[in-house]
Amino acid sequence: MATRLWNLVLGLATRLGFSREWWLLVVAAGVGLIMGVAGYLFIKPIQWLEHLAEEFGAESPSTLLWLLPIIPVIGAVLTGLLAWRCPTEFKGHGVSNVIYGVIRKQSRLRLRLLVRQWIGSTLTIGSGGSAGPEGPIVTIGAVIGSNLARLLRLDAKSGTTLLGCGAAAGLASVFNAPIAGIFFVLEVLLRDFSLRTFTPIVIASVLAAATTQSILGSNEPLFGVGPEFFENNPVPFTIGMTPAFVAFGVACGLVAVLFIRTMQWSERCFSRIPVPDALRPGVGALLLGILGVGYMLLVAPRGTDLTSDPVPPFFGNGYTVIMRLLDPASYVDAAGSMIADGTGVVIGILLLLVVLKIVSTSLTLGSGGAGGLFAPALMVGAIIGSMFGLIVAQTGWFPGASPAHFALVGMAAMVAATTHAPMTGVMLVYEITQTYSLIVPLMLCAVISVIVGRVFYRESVYTAELAAAGIRVGGSTDLTLLRQLTVRDVPLMPPVTVRPDDSGQRLLDLSERFAVSDFVVVDDQDNYLGMVTGADLQAALVFREAIPLLQVNEIERTDLPSMVLDDTLDVALDRFSEHDSASLAVLSKPGDGRVIGVLTRTRLMREYQHALEES
Repeated sequence: MATRLWNLVLGLATRLGFSREWWLLVVAAGVGLIMGVAGYLFIKPIQWLEHLAEEFGAESPSTLLWLLPIIPVIGAVLTGLLAWRCPTEFKGHGVSNVIYGVIRKQSRLRLRLLVRQWIGSTLTIGSGGSAGPEGPIVTIGAVIGSNLARLLRLDAKSGTTLLGCGAAAGLASVFNAPIAGIFFVLEVLLRDFSLRTFTPIVIASVLAAATTQSILGSNEPLFGVGPEFFENNPVPFTIGMTPAFVAFGVACGLVAVLFIRTMQWSERCFSRIPVPDALRPGVGALLLGILGVGYMLLVAPRGTDLTSDPVPPFFGNGYTVIMRLLDPASYVDAAGSMIADGTGVVIGILLLLVVLKIVSTSLTLGSGGAGGLFAPALMVGAIIGSMFGLIVAQTGWFPGASPAHFALVGMAAMVAATTHAPMTGVMLVYEITQTYSLIVPLMLCAVISVIVGRVFYRESVYTAELAAAGIRVGGSTDLTLLRQLTVRDVPLMPPVTVRPDDSGQRLLDLSERFAVSDFVVVDDQDNYLGMVTGADLQAALVFREAIPLLQVNEIERTDLPSMVLDDTLDVALDRFSEHDSASLAVLSKPGDGRVIGVLTRTRLMREYQHALEES
């Protein structure tokens, strides 16, 4: 009934002159409104749990110290059990799962991914796990957009666009940064800057941010860092500052590589621990709790106002630490002068905190906890920037520049270097602070950090998991188009089948009768075994007199993979390239050996060219 009503509405809209693109804009607006509310509902419980932990730590620090190894383990074990009950096809973090869905599943994401990310991230972050809420809200938005497209029976291209609308709207909702949400989706998820994709994503992102701010009744992002920190602290950027900011960008790029590599190493180590998958997050949380106890006993008593917290500062998403590092008042004494005494101790503790944040995030997410990598990257960047700013302040290179300014630039540079998305990092930090005077050093450091990061390691924090699984992400709109087409879209050649015990003479006869050069080898039940290619047959013709004595099983190739109708064309192109074949057998579905056709490289490229002309 619902499908019939929807088709009636579509037919009426078409008669009234509304094309599919116009309907997509309307649906994108709906996605934005939904995600504006969803972002608020998702982030508030996490904030409440973190605020509760801070209040408890302030009132009963000794009791909290005993609970540090326990509470994260409880949250992590519950997260592990949830992941066990809601498995995903690709074992990766939320954003990596979305990218996998875009490039391998025609942007089809299951609702169980939403449940896993929403509840799992709340449990992980709320119990002290070192992770952020941005990756999960991006995933939640992507799942909502994907399933809405499936509900409305939209094609793959429109489904991918709605997935991007949901992801951008989620990020815009949490940060009050619609432009950053747009660029994140275009740079990281879709890698498609076409106008058809861009317009709906803009609408969804803007409406999501507006909806969340309407609920809050303010113009601040949900995590509380607003532009008031920088209203009275402008910083001029001159040519003399360029070398310092270039060096700073290089440092951020190197730390970003260390961050990504540590994450990968942690995932490999935890995968080898002989415990059930559901319990591995508990192991990581236990190690995190022990690390937290050690910090509170050994380091916290020597800390300063910049690093003092009722709970270890590397627990949770780290926004309270970021807020202090971004506040210029944190770096001046009672007389209003820049702090000088104890700067070496502060820098040492901040350096230790960088290491601890990277390690704690690797323990949390590498063991299987739920959460995002955005917030940890922001915190690490802010700490590095604060350290750099304190050093600069002591040297007197840039009078009037506060370490808070460098902390801000560090945030943009680390986000850019870890995600390989420079515009996302720049626009995110700019929209948070609304401070235009920093836009030039922001862009410079972001670009330098991405270049350095890619020189030392090709993959981003999201694509590293995909690369480890042998999945090539690529980056062009042409590749995006290939991922939107499937084998089903290409006219297949009818298969010419032979048996393993057929003679070579039969191959010649069939070749003359059907004008084909590639043959599919099947068994007695017509199940796929391999192929005899034209090149193999030509090689056999060198000894033509032996052809009647030759059998198919002597020249067939069993290494050639088969395809199914739902495989995307980028997968098919990869297999053609890997096996140097002009044809591949197509099966009806995975697990069924029945051959229904032959996909040729020529027909694949012809369909691709046709799709390019229409795009």
